This record gives sequence, C-alpha cells and structure tokens, in this order.
Amino acid sequence: MAKTLNRRSISTFVEAHIGDFHIARLQGLSALQLDRVLLRKNPYLPRAKNVLTAQELVQSLLDAHLSSQEETMFGHFLEALAVFVCGEVFGGRKSSAEGIDLEFETARERYIVSIKSGPNWGNSRQIAKMRDDFKKARRIIGREQSGKSIIAVNGCCYGRDRQPDKDDYFKYCGQSFWALISGDERLYVDIIEPLGHRAKERNDDFMKAYAKIINTFTQRFIEQFCVGGAIDWEKLVRFNSGRTP
Repeated sequence: MAKTLNRRSISTFVEAHIGDFHIARLQGLSALQLDRVLLRKNPYLPRAKNVLTAQELVQSLLDAHLSSQEETMFGHFLEALAVFVCGEVFGGRKSSAEGIDLEFETARERYIVSIKSGPNWGNSRQIAKMRDDFKKARRIIGREQSGKSIIAVNGCCYGRDRQPDKDDYFKYCGQSFWALISGDERLYVDIIEPLGHRAKERNDDFMKAYAKIINTFTQRFIEQFCVGGAIDWEKLVRFNSGRTP
C-alpha cells in the first residue's frame, strides 16, 4: 500500500547526499591532465570559432569536458534520489536485473524502470539494448508468477515526451516520471529547493580549484602549443589526431 510522501525525508536525503556530488566534482577536477583533455575534445571547433588566446581555448575545452562529466555525476545522484523517493512511497528498490534501476509495485501493476537524466540520452543501439533488458526482466518476473501486469518504463528525471507510449514500454519524463514514482504531482518542482543546500559555499571551493587549473593548463599549453605567442594549430591537431607512433 502506498504511503504519503514525507517532504522532510526528501530534504534530509538531499542534504546528506548532495555533498557527494560536489566532492566528486572537485575530485574529477583535481584528477584532470591537460593532455587528456586535449586528446578527448575537437581541436577544429575552436579554430572555426576564431579562438586566438591560449586561455580561451583551454577554458572552452575544459568547460566542455567538465559539463559532460558533471551531467553523468549528477545523473547518478538523481537516480539515487528517485529510488529513495519510490522506496518511501511504494517500497521501491534498486533492481538486480541487468539494465533495470528500479522496481516497485502498486495494487495492480509491477513496474520495472530504467532511469536516465534527460529524454535525449541514447542512440538507436542504446535504446534497443534497453528494450532487450526490459524483455529479459519481464521473462524473469514472469517465472516468479507475480500475477500483476508488468509495465516497463524509461524514466527521465527532466524534460518532456509528448508520446510516452512506445509500444513495448512507456517513456515518462519530468513531472510525469516523478509523479509516477511518488504519487505527487508537485514533487518535480519541490525537489529543486533542497538541491541548493550549501550550494554557494561548495561552488566557491570548486571555482577556486577551477581557477588554478585554468592558470596551470594555460601555462602548459603556451609552453607546448604556442609559437611566438600564437597558437600552433598544426601542432595541436597533430597531437590530437595524428597516427600514434
């Protein structure tokens, strides 16, 4: 039987775990190496945008790297929050089935959920893999003879999808997803407030470390990839894309 969602328990969970995200951001920043960033990012784009200074180039590549990294880190946090919320209301739990992040039951249905951050998360091959994971989970649950309809859901923590029925699964995004796992139509709005817990203080620490990385990487980039004060684009492209000796 579903329980009423306790707002205070959500705030307590967020305040207890959001720090892990900020710690991971700092650790990820501290572990960065200039060569690694330069090898992973497109060197042609800043040239096409007429980037002229080493700092601007380093900062643009670093920001692109960090944005992708942080999206992944925060996605893990949101997944954990979704499992916690569903556990509080429906007794939901982390699934042991491959590719399934959450399982929970209502009076008539049993849900198997693959959680993603946003709606545009995968290509056709990745979506096919998710569909296959849903089929396998259905077979396993079927052998358990649960007696309930098994509903597969791709749950996205933010965004929208105007056609949630995908034939063999449903795609619920944003408000629809949070309402499904909590029974609360306002939850998708209300969770934004506790996410700011000590955010300024933690971001100040991050920005201090970020400034040091920008300065250090810029100095190293000038030493390695600048000639007469100008960026040596050919040397940079050779480093990024040339055949490995």
